[in-house]
Amino acid sequence: MDIAIIITYTLALLIIFMYSLAQLNLLVNYLKSRKQPDSSPTFDFTKAEEIPQVTVQLPVFNELYVMDRLLDNIAELEYPKDKLEIQVLDDSTDESVITTAAQIEKLQKSGLDIKHICREDRTGFKAGALKEGLKIAKGEYIAIFDADFLPGKKWLLQTIPYFKDQNIGVVQTRWGHINRNYSMLTKIQAFALDFHFTMEQVGRNYKDHFINFNGTAGVWRKKCIEDAGNWQGDTLTEDLDLSYRAQLKKWKFKYLEEVETPAELPVVISAARSQQFRWNKGAAENFQKLYWKLLRDKTVPFKTKFHSFFHLLNSSMFLLVLLVAILSVPVMYIKNNNPLFSWYFNVIAFFALSTVIFFYCYWHTFKKIHGKGFWNFMEYIKMFFTFFSIAMGFSVHNSMAVLEGHFGKKSEFVRTPKFNINTLKDSWKDNKYVNKNISGNTIIEALLMGYFGFALYSAFKLQDFGLFLFHIMLFLGFGFVFIKSVTSKL
Repeated sequence: MDIAIIITYTLALLIIFMYSLAQLNLLVNYLKSRKQPDSSPTFDFTKAEEIPQVTVQLPVFNELYVMDRLLDNIAELEYPKDKLEIQVLDDSTDESVITTAAQIEKLQKSGLDIKHICREDRTGFKAGALKEGLKIAKGEYIAIFDADFLPGKKWLLQTIPYFKDQNIGVVQTRWGHINRNYSMLTKIQAFALDFHFTMEQVGRNYKDHFINFNGTAGVWRKKCIEDAGNWQGDTLTEDLDLSYRAQLKKWKFKYLEEVETPAELPVVISAARSQQFRWNKGAAENFQKLYWKLLRDKTVPFKTKFHSFFHLLNSSMFLLVLLVAILSVPVMYIKNNNPLFSWYFNVIAFFALSTVIFFYCYWHTFKKIHGKGFWNFMEYIKMFFTFFSIAMGFSVHNSMAVLEGHFGKKSEFVRTPKFNINTLKDSWKDNKYVNKNISGNTIIEALLMGYFGFALYSAFKLQDFGLFLFHIMLFLGFGFVFIKSVTSKL
């Protein structure tokens, strides 16, 4: 049994270490990209004949609290009115349908070409709505925004010109966060998303590795969508699915780090849970659906296959982290009860380098957004350990999602409720879309909080503090997620 535990523990650490090396390579790519000026061809919008027709799609479902804000914002986009169409793809089943229709009617009277498209059923969920709207879209290019996104007035002028390159199928922009500092939960979500939208997306895009359209705040060439097989609703992340199919068809993606599109982060843990579940399960589903096809494609370079492996299995790292965490306690006892294994524990201490690599990579993202300096670095250290503690606290919930994705269990597309939260004074307490049920995983999270409390006790009992910081982070992470999950229902 001891040997089985050690082998499993080592293999999990090894895969995590390989993942950290992939991230380090992306950092190298990111730093190189900053030294290279962008020489992409662009449309000249001073010439009317070069301004193409654009359709903006707004897929929404029961967004009572943010529809006014969304439509007011989209109406401010600067683009020739005769070249701009807006589709509100409304699958709502509540009273928001009526209020949305009334606001759209007002915008139509102002001369805006805006349509309210309602389906009789939600077949295919968001993917189905986008596909339905595409059938009648006038635009050669399709910009997509979720209900909580607030693009700047010049957003279309900053993105559409890059489609002059006929090989470009998608232009994706970086997400911003209008409520980053609302709570610790929003801060750690922003911390994670900043890393993805800065280092990962740029690092992959710079070397022409596969990246993903992020479901919103980007533009598709209509021809690219159709050529890649159109939107499909058989996974929970239709955006990642279509992105990989398009790149397998040799379409190029353009990522614009400097174009920020602000959005609202979930402020209550049940909303963050539903979003995390969808993203993590969807990634696993797409690994099963697409990776083997990519692996067999002889035209795709090995390095792109390597990065795509860890890209699609990004969420599966939660499963490995959970496994390492649970096994770390018996490993601590094995270490102290079996002196013959002492050499082994000296060897696996090498894998602590993974943490150093992650720390170094995340710092580059943090300082890009927040700036350098001693106090910013101190703030970064706090955020790094807080983020990884809470991320580990989510590992049970996210691991369940990953397992469902890999084993093919189907589930409905559960959209993340929006709150229209902009300042610390705003409250989400009366939001009708908040899930009032406590997840069954919450009980497991409470038990794991106790389990890692026992691990801290064991460190003093055995006088072995090699994993003490790791176990403190696990104890606090599972404690945070458990307490927040319970108190948010009160």
